[in-house]
Amino acid sequence: MTSVVVFDYGTGNVHSAVKALELAGAEVTLTSDRRQALEADGLVVPGVGAFSAVMAALKAVHGDEIIDRRIAGGRPVLGICVGMQIMFEHGVERGVDTEGLGEWPGTVTQLPAPVLPHMGWDTVTPGEGSTLFRGIEQERFYFVHSYAAQEWTLDVMPPFPKPILTWSEHGQPFLAAIENGPLTATQFHPEKSGEAGIRLLHNWLGTLKN
Repeated sequence: MTSVVVFDYGTGNVHSAVKALELAGAEVTLTSDRRQALEADGLVVPGVGAFSAVMAALKAVHGDEIIDRRIAGGRPVLGICVGMQIMFEHGVERGVDTEGLGEWPGTVTQLPAPVLPHMGWDTVTPGEGSTLFRGIEQERFYFVHSYAAQEWTLDVMPPFPKPILTWSEHGQPFLAAIENGPLTATQFHPEKSGEAGIRLLHNWLGTLKN
């Protein structure tokens, strides 16, 4: 069975993520243990709350180093919600600019929408060739956020594969999911997205030992 660590660094929603991954077919461990996080087939980084608070909590248990080491070694990582946002260089919330992990260029900013947060079920437009959304391209997923990455500036040159970008819209288009080599992320919550979320996690699990 595929082994997955849900990284436990004090953020919320970890138990719902564990349950959803188990339903998707993974053997799941909830821990911040460095060895287990590095050795698992997949690492899931959930995130709830402010960008700055998530970064501080992650760094307190050396999660930034663990994530960077896994990605550098081609070991799969899945970021969820703020766990996706922190993969970018910066997050700006209420005038506070916080340095992210810098795995992708760009800054996470507030959505220019009349109603925030963007909360509830919404559609997405999967990128061509998406593995993550295979068979669930028309499904809705559960969002709850006021901030997002609203542009993509990473220029990937051959022989590296082009990242697959999935978009949604609230006020203006924003990145709902990214598939970029070992690093995958979703702005929505698969663990709160019912059967569609379980199928998405199952699709991700299917990529871990390829």
